[in-house]
Amino acid sequence: MHSAVFRPGPGPMSGRVLGVVPARLASTRLPRKPLYPILGRPLIEWVWRRIDAMDVLDHAVVATDSEEVAEVCVKLGAPVEMTASELPSGTDRVAEVAARPGFEDFEWIANVQGDEPLLAEAHLAAAIALVRDEGWPIGTCATPVGDDESRGDPGVVKVARAENGRALYFSRARIPYARDGKPAPEQLAAPPFLRHVGLYAYSREGLERWVAHPPTPLEELEKLEQLRPLEAGIDIGVALVADADPGVDTPADVLRIEARLEALGLATAER
Repeated sequence: MHSAVFRPGPGPMSGRVLGVVPARLASTRLPRKPLYPILGRPLIEWVWRRIDAMDVLDHAVVATDSEEVAEVCVKLGAPVEMTASELPSGTDRVAEVAARPGFEDFEWIANVQGDEPLLAEAHLAAAIALVRDEGWPIGTCATPVGDDESRGDPGVVKVARAENGRALYFSRARIPYARDGKPAPEQLAAPPFLRHVGLYAYSREGLERWVAHPPTPLEELEKLEQLRPLEAGIDIGVALVADADPGVDTPADVLRIEARLEALGLATAER
């Protein structure tokens, strides 16, 4: 197990937040995804550099089952925790790390997915606020789906949300379905047509409740881990956030994110 150096916490009033980046090498849609080159750098490097600068996390580690990924991260100065290979989801990987000695004092845990190189700190903060300030066992985010192409893309996860912010369902299908006809562009730019932003915050109890359940039928059918807590009756709060850059799941996503990084002037950032 690789060593970790802790950062100072914000104080006892708010509790400490542990960020965990699950980085599994055996991706199906994008081979060896954490190590896939984005403008000449491994994807995991872009993600780590992004979250390492965030004040909302008191400490962050990469959780991986791959020595190759671990070696890349150690060279970056990223603390690494080696985890079991056969885990059903990223949340199970996060929970394995959070339960280890040395991490028990973190009251809140954030799952910062390893394919989000342009994750916004404000979005992560919104998810953390749901569990830390509002009492949800699990928090995540959503943003308007934006266009009909994304709404019909099974790689874009949609979410239906109740008025109080509780997640009703996540799906790769077009939800909510507009029976009276195709939604107009202006409708897709606002609720209730929402795209899930792939990050999670948990209370420690909420995380333990999630992974206490085995994978569920809907989770396995849609290949969406967040359906497991919903099937188990565990609430997920969904914060509405401004437009978010999607993650990297396919070779087409790589081209899109490279263009986005170049447009933001990050392609030539100091290594």
